[in-house]
Formats: sequence, structure tokens, C-alpha cells
Amino acid sequence: MLQAIIIFIAQLLFVPVLTLRTIMMVKGMKEKAAALGILEGFIYVIALGIVFSDLSNYLNMASYAIGFGVGLYIGQIIEQKLAIGYVTIEVNIMNKNDELTKHLRDEGFSVSSAEVEGMNNARRYRLDCTARRDREEEFIKIVSTYEPSAFVVSYEPRNFRGGYITKAMKKRRKQKEAIKAQ
Repeated sequence: MLQAIIIFIAQLLFVPVLTLRTIMMVKGMKEKAAALGILEGFIYVIALGIVFSDLSNYLNMASYAIGFGVGLYIGQIIEQKLAIGYVTIEVNIMNKNDELTKHLRDEGFSVSSAEVEGMNNARRYRLDCTARRDREEEFIKIVSTYEPSAFVVSYEPRNFRGGYITKAMKKRRKQKEAIKAQ
């Protein structure tokens, strides 16, 4: 029974680390991904070693599988809380809404707007923004307050260069360096 508990706990650690390592790899964070990979490998060998030491112990196998499933769930919750990276958000609204655009900009979001043509030559307005992922819900909540029927779509950009967000990133980096220097 103790082995089954150890296996379950190991899986609760292993799978979230696996999830985070995968995210770090996809986002190009090589050093962090490598460090997590070492930890992942260590946990994996221990848990699997216990399972393989007695293949007739079905409780250990079940603990491994259940721990894996619960670990996936926990890993996803952790990933959502960390919200690593950036998101690009497009908003389509029926009419130009300067008040909405101003509010978003006052909150620190970079917003570009353009008049676009929809089906049957319908005129609409599109707002484009790239922001940190941890601010996506805040952005959508503001838009929903001003434009409840807005069409909102978001996606993660693979890379970007220049613009407001890059300037803000450089400014934050300089602030962090100044704090470290003190």
C-alpha cells in the first residue's frame, strides 16, 4: 500500500513537471525546459521502477494510471495560473467605440483599430491587441462591459517584433535590472 501511495504522489509531481517542461520547450525557454527535464526524468525513473519491480501488483499500476490522470488535471491548472507568454486578441464590433478603445489603452493594453468589411459589405470595426496571457481575461471582461455582442478571438503568437509590447518588455527588463543592481 505504501508503494502505491508513493507512486501516486510521484505521478502528481511528475505530470505537472512534464506539462511545464513541454510549455517551456514550445516557448523556447531552453534552460528552464532542461532543468525541468532532469527533475522529470528523476521522478519518472523512481515511480516506474517501483511499478516494474512487481508487475503482479495491480494496485501499483492503478496508482500510476490514476496519478497520471490527476497529474494532468493539476498540470493544466498550474499552467493556466502561470499564463506564460502572450496572446493576440481580435475584437469585431458593429460600431466604432472610442470609449472602449480609450479604456483599454488607459489600462495599458496596446490597441490598434481599423474599419473592416464584413459579409454583404457590412462595415465593422476591428480592435487588435497583443498582451501577456495573464491579462487576457481582464481584456475580454472590459470589452464585454462596453460591447456585450462583440466577437472576440484570441490566439498565441509564435513570435513578434517591434511595437508597443516590445517597448514595454524592454522597459520592464530595465526596471528588473535596476532593482537587482541595488
